[in-house]
Amino acid sequence: MPNSTIMMEFLLMGFSDVWELRVLHALSFFLMYLVTVVGNALIVTVTTLDRNLHSPMYFFLRNLSILDACYISVTVPNSCINSMLDSSTISLVGCIAQVFLVVFFVYVELMFLTIMARDRYVAICQPLYYPVMMSPKICLQMTLASILSGLVYAAVHTGNTFRLPFCQSNVIHQFFCDIPSLLKLSCSDTFSNEMVVVVSGLVVGGGCFFFIIRSYIHIFSTVLKFPRGADRSKAFSTCVPHILVVSTFLTSAFYVYLRPSSITATIQDMILSVFYSIIPPLFNPIIYSLRNEQIKCAIKRIMKKLSYSRNM
Repeated sequence: MPNSTIMMEFLLMGFSDVWELRVLHALSFFLMYLVTVVGNALIVTVTTLDRNLHSPMYFFLRNLSILDACYISVTVPNSCINSMLDSSTISLVGCIAQVFLVVFFVYVELMFLTIMARDRYVAICQPLYYPVMMSPKICLQMTLASILSGLVYAAVHTGNTFRLPFCQSNVIHQFFCDIPSLLKLSCSDTFSNEMVVVVSGLVVGGGCFFFIIRSYIHIFSTVLKFPRGADRSKAFSTCVPHILVVSTFLTSAFYVYLRPSSITATIQDMILSVFYSIIPPLFNPIIYSLRNEQIKCAIKRIMKKLSYSRNM
């Protein structure tokens, strides 16, 4: 494309130019996408149909599952199609939509994970106050506040990015449109944009991570006072994987988003982006729900009802 301050399309990078590797990438991404969507859809269905799961904990699980299914749908299907068709073009509108939705879903994902850590903290450390502190009204308010603030947060970052002139190139060194890759294409000074990304990322991401770790420290200290048995192991088996996924999510996102735009993009950046765009939606259903005995029992009850209705 000729140099211009207004680009009508961009070119996304692929993981490889070799046909066999492109097919492998498309199949692996499609399988991860299928598992993620099916797993999260199953959780949404079960927590909606089973009245025994109409509690604050499963309300947030349902919200997280809906969010994860939408989040992974923003980037992965387009990447699979591009790999199979050997096409890397994305329109300006499509790129703007991807940036907005990725930032929005990452923000709301962090908010939901933080709220869920708070829910577990109150349930384990302050059980007498749980009905008051996690009432349906407060749960709904926290969910709406997360979504509305996420819309504002995403709109600010998206508008701040696309007000820049892009005349260096139209090749984005990423398999989806993201802010760090776009800043590298701008021919204007991006220092203020980078500072906004760094400061807001540290405040939001660092603040959520601190709150989650603080909540789990209190949970661990309380659980360690329990007698050795199933309750203690159950708490640890849920909390530890959650912390690992959140740590991987934030570490990879911080590395990609908080690096200066002057640093040359590499294939490692694309691989690291998988850890904050695909891994959390893939593993969250496994960690929070599919290893949960109540979810398993609810699935069995629903399957029995379905088989009984078919036999009638």
